[in-house]
Amino acid sequence: MLDQLLRDTGARTALMVERSGQMLATVGEVPRFDHVAFASLTAADFSANDQLARMLGENEFGALFHQGERESLYLADVARRVILVVLFDTSTTLGLVKLRVRGAVTDLTALFEELFARQDPSPQVEAGFLGDAEDEIDRLFGA
Repeated sequence: MLDQLLRDTGARTALMVERSGQMLATVGEVPRFDHVAFASLTAADFSANDQLARMLGENEFGALFHQGERESLYLADVARRVILVVLFDTSTTLGLVKLRVRGAVTDLTALFEELFARQDPSPQVEAGFLGDAEDEIDRLFGA
């Protein structure tokens, strides 16, 4: 899916970053920067912009764009847990990147939501178990 996004846009690299700041995947050209620092800064950038959105009365900004002279970044939220980052240069346009990323985000969001729904919820402790455990602890320690 990300390979196709790169072919369709002419972008160089696509990265998937967890909102917690962990790098999940890199597709395309291998970036020449520290992946760990980049992932952390990407997550922090998205979080800061979420706060700016709230100050303006928006729930969030679903996408961010950072333009440089030669290199640019387009970041998009995927399922409120992952950030898709597309690195591109002047050989393509922001409009094309935005158009293709929109479709990719829709597909990735459906994929991630299905994945999250499949995960087993954390085990639940039965209500009676805690009372029985407390009684047993009291009995053991003579309380």
